[in-house]
Amino acid sequence: MATIILGSQWGDEGKGKLTDILCPKAQICARAAGGHNAGHSIVANGVSYSFHLLPSGLVNPNCMNLIGSGVTFHVPSFFKELAELEEKGLTDVHNRILVSDRCQVNFDLHAAVDGLEEVELGSRKIGTTGRGIGPSYSTKAGRSGVRVHEIFNEEVFERKLRQLAAGYKKRFGDLLKYDVEEEIARFKEYRPKLAHYCTDAVQYMKKAQDRNYKILIEGANALMLDIDYGTYPYVTSSNTGLGGIFTGLAINPTKLDKVIGVVKAYTTRVGEGIFKTEDLGEDGTQLQAIGREWGVSTGRKRRCGWLDLVVLKYSNNVNHYTVLNLTKLDVLDTFKTIKVAVAYKDPQTGEELDYFPADLDYLATLEVVYKEFEGWQKPTTSAKSFYDLPKQARAYVEFIEEFVGVPIGWIGTGPAREDMIAKGPALAE
Repeated sequence: MATIILGSQWGDEGKGKLTDILCPKAQICARAAGGHNAGHSIVANGVSYSFHLLPSGLVNPNCMNLIGSGVTFHVPSFFKELAELEEKGLTDVHNRILVSDRCQVNFDLHAAVDGLEEVELGSRKIGTTGRGIGPSYSTKAGRSGVRVHEIFNEEVFERKLRQLAAGYKKRFGDLLKYDVEEEIARFKEYRPKLAHYCTDAVQYMKKAQDRNYKILIEGANALMLDIDYGTYPYVTSSNTGLGGIFTGLAINPTKLDKVIGVVKAYTTRVGEGIFKTEDLGEDGTQLQAIGREWGVSTGRKRRCGWLDLVVLKYSNNVNHYTVLNLTKLDVLDTFKTIKVAVAYKDPQTGEELDYFPADLDYLATLEVVYKEFEGWQKPTTSAKSFYDLPKQARAYVEFIEEFVGVPIGWIGTGPAREDMIAKGPALAE
């Protein structure tokens, strides 16, 4: 049976911590989509590990790990991350990671193009990580990309990479600072090393599910960055929701245990794009400082604001969560008043919308309708059970459950692994 962990907002919700908690029971931990633009840290045995491309199940010495077919695979980052994990004391990592031979290869060429495309967009830039994720998925959709299995056919690999480079050279001219022969030469070194990790992931997952292995799937990014359902065009270039898990890993949809939506107790966003509850004043600054809101992958500061339950309900409509993990509740401990968005209001008609519209220009004209909660102004980090929380914090949690219609199974109350309260459906774990 598979358990799926998905981000419900714009990413950085704290998915890695729950993955770490559930991973000891998993036999396989898998990534389905995205690339080395994802990022989270896991603290285990007093050591902090950063994950970008690799599944974080590598922290568990008894867990196999798979990079699924929907991932865009940056080979230098793969080897760099493995080396860093080894340096920090993780053992046998090279024998506990597999890569689908159907993955698209993310070249340094794609990163060079990513930067140039952002320059072209000017003030309307997306705010990408600059890791080449968008151009990599673009070449995939345009059927000119290179898949991992093609790395091992040297003639085909070199021809296709040179064609890609020539096409981009026509478009960008001398602005493209990239040496295709240098990248080809590096792949001559990668090729013999990479063979050890490649597998037919369709066969691998079929056998695993036939044997009823416990599979933990960690989503990358989050629903509001999904290429179809996010705040397009200010999104990533893959399907970050539930659908992307099925296409990226070819898992059996009838063999699911849980679909877990991870939601931060407030909202953050990196990069450009609409963010209705963003707070540019004192509250937003306080959330950023207390929550240490800057990225693991990029170091960029995150935009901060109040929890938007319109977004969360929309996210649930797409991803069909069976249980939620509310994270970073402790960041709200010092606030006298806490606000939550419950609707958007059209100032022209007075009509309230309880859904998230596709038209971002229309969304920009709407006002946010907030519900205010009394803050608890007490530390929550020491709480070991739901009823150890202050009554105001419990009321906040229960309102989220009722509004979205999904039970909350875990509540994060601090950065440490043990700062996680199990509640309701999670108590049986």
